[in-house]
Amino acid sequence: MARKEIAPSLIVSVLAFLAASLSAVRLPDALSEAEQPIIKQVTEADSPHAGFLDAAAALLNADAEFEKFVGKHGKVYASAEEYAHRLVVFKKNLVKAVEHQALDPTAVHGITQFSDLTEEEFENQLLGLKIPHHLKSANEAPLLPVDNLPQNFDWRDKGAVTAVKNQGSCGSCWAFSTTGALEGAHFLETGELVSLSEQQLVDCDHQCDPSQTSACDMGCNGGLMTNAYEYVIKAGGLESEKEYPYTGTDGKCKFDQSKTVAKVANFSTIPINENQIAANLVKRGPLSGDHFSYNNVFIMKPVLFLQQRS
Repeated sequence: MARKEIAPSLIVSVLAFLAASLSAVRLPDALSEAEQPIIKQVTEADSPHAGFLDAAAALLNADAEFEKFVGKHGKVYASAEEYAHRLVVFKKNLVKAVEHQALDPTAVHGITQFSDLTEEEFENQLLGLKIPHHLKSANEAPLLPVDNLPQNFDWRDKGAVTAVKNQGSCGSCWAFSTTGALEGAHFLETGELVSLSEQQLVDCDHQCDPSQTSACDMGCNGGLMTNAYEYVIKAGGLESEKEYPYTGTDGKCKFDQSKTVAKVANFSTIPINENQIAANLVKRGPLSGDHFSYNNVFIMKPVLFLQQRS
């Protein structure tokens, strides 16, 4: 893959924006250097410009930040050439972070464990969702009324969502999306939040979509949530993550039905409509969904939820 250099005009425009922002905004003096994180993901900031300043500061000191990044995330590169290449990718991603931060000061963009990957590498390694051309529609959810929906609603505040999980370099996002909704549905029915086994899905689920038999769940090579729910129904349930822990690699199926802690009675697909998604989120529980990154735009794909048994 040919490497592209960062356009000088882009760097100049970014630095000009930084200079203008610095003239109007100053970080609190009371914070030490260690207490001013370079990049924060999903955080609140006292200043609407704080995230941008963090990202821009990292760009201005990119070589040092890359050394910290390598140490923090245990990165090992095979050669000096690979190290240099990853540094270039890292700098380009920092430029993107500054650009996006400037476009949306309310968000926080910047350095993550994936900052040395190109978009193509990230998608190939981590985005494993397989969308058939004609998604099975037999389980379409009925339309819900959308009047009087709350402006803000977060199932995490109600204890229905487990802590953030990391799929590693396995393309198993579909499995995490599946367990996330099932964990929420199980909580709403039992009052108990149990972290469920993604590894069981990776190892044991080879279900295919009835409308497109080539769209099958294939462990770290991708899958589809509708297939996964069909598998869980047929298998008789999922084990807990504690009993069947995640390894992030394809393995031999070790499912023990006697250790099942959650089952699926049925599921439904929701239309790609923001009002219907919001209504189902509030009235039905946590949803299962996924997204693709394409030219830095996140596009929501069909969303699923688990209906509670009556």
